[in-house]
Parts: sequence; structure tokens; C-alpha cells
Amino acid sequence: MCKQQNSFSLLPVSGLILAGGAGRRMGGVDKGWVRWHGSTLIKQAIHIIQADSTEILISANRHLDQYRALGHRVITDANNGFEGPLMGLSAGLAAAREDWVASIPVDSPLLPPDLLRQLWQAKMDKDLVVVSSDTGLHAVVTLCHRRLLPHLQHYLDQGGRKAQGWFQDLNYATLYLDEALLRNCNSPEDLP
Repeated sequence: MCKQQNSFSLLPVSGLILAGGAGRRMGGVDKGWVRWHGSTLIKQAIHIIQADSTEILISANRHLDQYRALGHRVITDANNGFEGPLMGLSAGLAAAREDWVASIPVDSPLLPPDLLRQLWQAKMDKDLVVVSSDTGLHAVVTLCHRRLLPHLQHYLDQGGRKAQGWFQDLNYATLYLDEALLRNCNSPEDLP
């Protein structure tokens, strides 16, 4: 997929779409291919991050050829998949061409198209930015520096899978977004 943006305005950030879940609450459907306003959730996620990132990575564990056909690198979880979004983040940090990786879940189609710029501006001197709202932290919408990969890998090696668990002892920044922008499509009732 071609970028429409001038390359001089790109941030030194790899965009990572977390699409490797089992979709249990959607009846086992691969959420990336769920229809969304005449398109699909994966195409909406690409739209959200492509304007400001130098590359797009798609973390997926099935339908790999279909994801590759979108024209972006596809990565898989190291442990046979479906162990949670942190496995995708770990794979993304390891595979990214940039030191900074912005991650978004495939099932959050209302995230703002300038999300990466907002995350970049919020980072200050921190290695991690996590999105927050009135309901708390949204731990898979992040901007993360590659130097945190060993910390994340250690957490995963110890059996940790909860997204908020791995960074609670880190010094991180937050970016506040309105809860409506963070809506997830977790069940068929959440779709238009």
C-alpha cells in the first residue's frame, strides 16, 4: 500500500497493528477481516497509522497470506500465537526497523488519525507512552522504545501476560484520549 504523505513528515516510528488475537468474544473470528463501514478493521487500522509511520507491521497468527497481500510486513508470535497482545508487541519490537514502535489493536477503529503524533509529543524523556482515559490505562495503545524489549521479554518468560503488569514498575508517560475514541469491537453488537 502506497503512502500518500510526504516522507519528510514521517516520524521515526514503526507502526504495529496487533491483529493476532483469537477473537473469542467474536466467536473465533479473525477481527482484522470484520467489516467496518464498507471496509475492514485491518484497513481502518492501517489508515490510522500509515500517515506518520515509516513502516507498518501487522502482528497476526492466522490468515497470514491475506494480511501480506495488504503490502506490509506480517510478523507472528514466538510461542505459536494467541497468548495475548504482549507477545505481538514483543515480536514487533524485535522486528521493527525503527527504535520506536507505536502499537494499536486492530479492533479500535475510532482511534484518531494523528494518534502517532500525539504519542510522540507526549513521550518527553520516557521510553514508553501509554494511552489513558477516564476508565484507566489502555495498555495496548502505546509508543514504546526498543530498549524496553529485554524488560518485556523477561516479563513474558516469567509467565506474565497482562498488558498492564509488565510496565507498572517503569517510568512511563500517559496520553489522555476520550473514551469514545478507544472503543473496541469485541462482540458483534459493537459493530455498525
